[in-house]
Amino acid sequence: MSWAMKRKLIAVSMVLIVTAAIGVALAMRSDAQGRAGDTNLLARLVGAEAEGEPYQGMVAVASVMLNRVKDSKFPNTMSGVIFQPGAFESVSNGLIWQRSPSRQAVSAARDALNGYDPTYGCLFFWNPSKPVSGWIWSRSIAVRIGKHVFAR
Repeated sequence: MSWAMKRKLIAVSMVLIVTAAIGVALAMRSDAQGRAGDTNLLARLVGAEAEGEPYQGMVAVASVMLNRVKDSKFPNTMSGVIFQPGAFESVSNGLIWQRSPSRQAVSAARDALNGYDPTYGCLFFWNPSKPVSGWIWSRSIAVRIGKHVFAR
């Protein structure tokens, strides 16, 4: 192979490497932006649904959202789960948008996103001292944290 051919091959290889690196960087940036958006939305829901609950209860509420995203019976995105019609009182009444999430709610969302699940895979939660639909009591309660129960 001639020196000119080697230089062309090297140049083409460099272009491919740079193009691949740019693609990876853009994908990582997009994923980071998506994750930041999910963290904020999840923290807003946690703040609206579990403000005043112990930290573990806040993480548990966030975990239920993530467990739903993974379950085929629910929408497969965070926003799809959170905005599913009638799923959460704080979304229906607008509380989710009325205040910024606390640092504790943001931390709870991050811990859940990083894999901490004190519910052991639960898909539902509710406060038994508040009026709820009767069907929810057919769910198997796995754990009680603060004022909420978490069920499968």
